[in-house]
Amino acid sequence: MVKVGKKAPEFSVAAYDSGDFRTVSLTDYKGKWVVLFFYPLDFSALCPTEVTAFNKHLDEFRKLNAEVVGASVDSKFSHKAWDEKELGGVQFPILSDFNKEISNRYGILDDRVNAAQRGTFIIDPEGILRYYVVSDLGIGRSVAETLRVLKALQTGEMCPAEWAPGEKTLGK
Repeated sequence: MVKVGKKAPEFSVAAYDSGDFRTVSLTDYKGKWVVLFFYPLDFSALCPTEVTAFNKHLDEFRKLNAEVVGASVDSKFSHKAWDEKELGGVQFPILSDFNKEISNRYGILDDRVNAAQRGTFIIDPEGILRYYVVSDLGIGRSVAETLRVLKALQTGEMCPAEWAPGEKTLGK
């Protein structure tokens, strides 16, 4: 089971990445923040809105020394077909959790639909899980909130409710 403050579960799997196939591991991102998000399935109604929203804000994440990695239980071939037919050029890797091992290790495999729930995990540059949120399959996540939380984590201080970048923290 995943726990905030503990090592994030490792993975090394096939992925579709910017038009190519490659193997992606969590260790590839040592020294960077990782925003790992799971979605249920390719070619669905809600999922493309999330994937394209992360893609739209990718430069903002990268300016924060963070890489975005998507994941679903679909094959790398499905990811490629979906990107070419519907998404239009996703610029971050989408993991193929075809055997459902990663979803299981991260505790978000939904047995009702045999797919991942909508989970967002923020992992620090040392591989420690710092934040996660899981929502119902019918609720899309806020990429702006993910960016806000990442920025809060990067302050290294306590940030009050409704904190926004540029505001005072509860630290020094």
